[in-house]
Amino acid sequence: MSNRPAGHVARSTFRPHPETSRGTPRRTPARTFLHASDGVRIDAVYEPGVSGRGSSDLVFVVAHGFTGDADRPHVRRIAEAFGRYGAVVTFSFRGHGASGGRSTVGDREVLDLAAAVTWARGFGHARVVTVGFSMGGSVVLRHAALYGGEGDGGDGGDGGDGGDRDARTDAVVSVSAPARWYYRGTAPMRRLHWLVMRPAGRLVGRYGMRTRIHHRDWDPVPLSPVEAVPRIAPTPLLVVHGDRDGYFPVDHPRMLAEAAGDHGELWLEPGMGHAEHASDEALLCRIGDWAVSRAG
Repeated sequence: MSNRPAGHVARSTFRPHPETSRGTPRRTPARTFLHASDGVRIDAVYEPGVSGRGSSDLVFVVAHGFTGDADRPHVRRIAEAFGRYGAVVTFSFRGHGASGGRSTVGDREVLDLAAAVTWARGFGHARVVTVGFSMGGSVVLRHAALYGGEGDGGDGGDGGDGGDRDARTDAVVSVSAPARWYYRGTAPMRRLHWLVMRPAGRLVGRYGMRTRIHHRDWDPVPLSPVEAVPRIAPTPLLVVHGDRDGYFPVDHPRMLAEAAGDHGELWLEPGMGHAEHASDEALLCRIGDWAVSRAG
């Protein structure tokens, strides 16, 4: 494992100014490759948001779903919506888009998010909100548990580094996330397991979906989302889920909300399907309003 910090820049088009102070965020876009703490290169994009409308000290870090990446139209739409409330960092998880490595479908991706959060803080933003969708929704939960909250201050055997305070988040939004691993109760999830677990499926992922998937099983199995949630407190948490989600039925968000207790909120959205594609402008605006009010 690399000893380089999670926010180390491998190749940069633009960089945060090293003397940028908190409360005076940068106002120009940037794109770079970061290094996750295990050395994987992560493609990341910074956008300052709409000047004069959003909160200058707030930055959203968006964690996309499986087979997404920073340049996908649905991810760009999410970034544009949140850009009305603050700056936005999007990035491609390992194995996706221009990032290096192979997808571990929610395990080592927590290191990618930590690198993106650290980079976001380097632009001078005092408040960070992580927003994840589907696979990204599970990642933001585990990241918040491992980097802050009431975590044990270490990696908990789960790949994080609780001592890196720049990688912590100030509020968490998890949209369409699973509560538990290995769920196969719906047809879309059975297809996803075939894609991930079978050699033929991984070929389809690489050439049909531009997603490079690691062939190894999890060892050890990472902390599950529902196990991570109690460790997030006192960081504010919002769980958003559609009552017509075709991947994860409503027992998943209810399990997460129960595990969160008083520090979490659950929005069960009538008629909503799954993840980014099902998140309309009205919902994204409500999430933006929530983030502005709850992130510190």
